[in-house]
Amino acid sequence: MKQLSVNVSDKSTSNIYIENGLLAKAGKIIGEKFNSKKVALVSDTNVYPLYGDKIKAQLENEGYEVYTYVYPAGEASKNTTELVKIVEFMAQSGLTREDIAVALGGGVCGDMVGFAASVFLRGIEFVQIPTSLLAQVDSSVGGKTAVDLPQGKNLCGAFHQPSIVIIDPEVLSTLSEHFFSDGMGEVIKYGCIKSASLFELLENGDAKENLTDIITECVSIKRQVVENDEKEHGERALLNFGHTCGHAIEKLYNFETVSHGEAVGIGMVMITRASERLGITEKGTTNRIIKVLEKNNLKTYDTHSDKEIISAMSGDKKRTGTGIKFVMIDKIGSSFINPIRYEDINKTFGID
Repeated sequence: MKQLSVNVSDKSTSNIYIENGLLAKAGKIIGEKFNSKKVALVSDTNVYPLYGDKIKAQLENEGYEVYTYVYPAGEASKNTTELVKIVEFMAQSGLTREDIAVALGGGVCGDMVGFAASVFLRGIEFVQIPTSLLAQVDSSVGGKTAVDLPQGKNLCGAFHQPSIVIIDPEVLSTLSEHFFSDGMGEVIKYGCIKSASLFELLENGDAKENLTDIITECVSIKRQVVENDEKEHGERALLNFGHTCGHAIEKLYNFETVSHGEAVGIGMVMITRASERLGITEKGTTNRIIKVLEKNNLKTYDTHSDKEIISAMSGDKKRTGTGIKFVMIDKIGSSFINPIRYEDINKTFGID
């Protein structure tokens, strides 16, 4: 079993475990960490039928009282209304500050349960059991939790580190090809911003044949970035490569139709094409990204115009008083933050 830890400024530690078949040991791992009496197990309508009863039984075998909450699957549920329902469920279940929440699902589940855990009783501990590739390589690690607002994605949230992250690559076998590809959008991002060797593996190899190593590499990169900059005052913003354009695209579709990984892929192409045209990025980089995205059945463009996408950036979290902080790469594996003034954004993307 591979084990990593994230140590952050408030002295809290997230222990991350990665191993095929690890889901069968989840109850034991949690039981060894917590002496709680109650567990709020939260999942969605897609994941709970697959794994929910198994995890519930494991937790009960460890002596916990388990209360389950299942919400409608999909990004559309990631809103303040559903968040309040989860918090009220925790209260109705009689959880105390000594008890825990467990998020069993993909990125939406982890984001919502983590946020609910951060505000219920002003903060209880929680566990991530990510069941999607996107959640395993990215969103389950680092403590970013949030829900969407009509004005934009992830605008209402908090930093709240999970105590444990339990990653079992075998559960990805139940993912549809679409959602596996969706997670590959974030994997490709890690190669672009921090690891040329990972990107080259994606160019030349089969991701599914190297899945555990790929997940471990992505988690290791994110662990280091989060330790250096937990609250995103500097380096952590690099993890947003492709996300400024990507979140705008998701907003244009009301967080439906186009998935997160697809939108991020399009966003990576948009910003790299712009930076390459300006001579900031090594020539040919955009085409390399496009080929890897296409290899993983991801979109590389959107039917909305660049002007429409830029307009939808108005609610982005990375705005400042004068502009937006874009993440760019000068070459594969090397990234930086480039603040662009509002009046220069259209020009950056080649719009008159």
